[in-house]
Amino acid sequence: MAESKNNSKPPFVIPQFTTRDYTSFFLAGALCCTVTHGAMTPIDVVKTRIQIDPSMARMSLLSGGRRLVAQEGPAALLTGFGPTAVGYLVQGGAKFSGYEYWKKQFVQIAGDQETAVKYRTAIYLGASSVAEFFADILLTPLEATRIRLVSQRNYATGLMTGFARLAREEGLAGLYAGFLPILCKQIPYAIGQFTVNEFCHELAFRGMSEETKRSLSGPAKFSISLGSGIIAGFAAAILSQPADTLLSQINKGHGPQGSMAYRLRVLAVQAGFRGLFAGLGPRMIMTAGLVAGQFLLYGAVKDALSAPPGLEIHKANTAVKI
Repeated sequence: MAESKNNSKPPFVIPQFTTRDYTSFFLAGALCCTVTHGAMTPIDVVKTRIQIDPSMARMSLLSGGRRLVAQEGPAALLTGFGPTAVGYLVQGGAKFSGYEYWKKQFVQIAGDQETAVKYRTAIYLGASSVAEFFADILLTPLEATRIRLVSQRNYATGLMTGFARLAREEGLAGLYAGFLPILCKQIPYAIGQFTVNEFCHELAFRGMSEETKRSLSGPAKFSISLGSGIIAGFAAAILSQPADTLLSQINKGHGPQGSMAYRLRVLAVQAGFRGLFAGLGPRMIMTAGLVAGQFLLYGAVKDALSAPPGLEIHKANTAVKI
């Protein structure tokens, strides 16, 4: 009996998030994503043009931006700002709150601390993938509108007119034409963003006592979050780049008729390895800034809303922490 007690596992304690907590997670995710993606609109415009315009395929971000301003004026750099801001408002809220929700669910399925820590990579992958899937249902129509506005001059004057024209001319099929490629893009993006960020934090905190972590200065915490976000951003950009290129082509109407899988395969063959990674450099810069900014803002907004910290399952002295 005594031996059984000694071999028993420690209590498995996980936070019990309330509806108010998830609302705070949603608001923090929505604000951090709409602010960062909105601020990156000029870079995203140039990146998209590099992907879809053969004459700009070999240009850098700077030279592409100069050419765009020279030909179409400075206002061209803000093309698609409306659908970008609104799209990532709803997508960001659903993604960040969804990640917190699904990570907790998968930890509960694991059943104990040892199992949760052992399979933490699978938990990160599963939580980020499922959360992103549902978030993309909200994002896809607005992303399709944005790409039309950026790739086709004079398509519409803004978000409402562009969305209305796309819905009127092509219906639900047109609005969701890019759903499969956007999943292929956003799920690897989310995996890189959340999983790599988790492991960067784990690496930074490994070996630190709880007292040392609690006594970290503000600049030290900021540096860890910033560095983790930048590395996670690089990973997210590389993993999602091929699908991002194909998404731009699909929403512009390129490719043969047929199923989406067939169109993607043909476009991928036509682009080749080099074409699929056209614009990767600018996109890595943009994504590193996006992801780092999002995690910093997400934490700041959560603190302002008095939201609880997320669930940690890092490999440390205490495996599962509130």
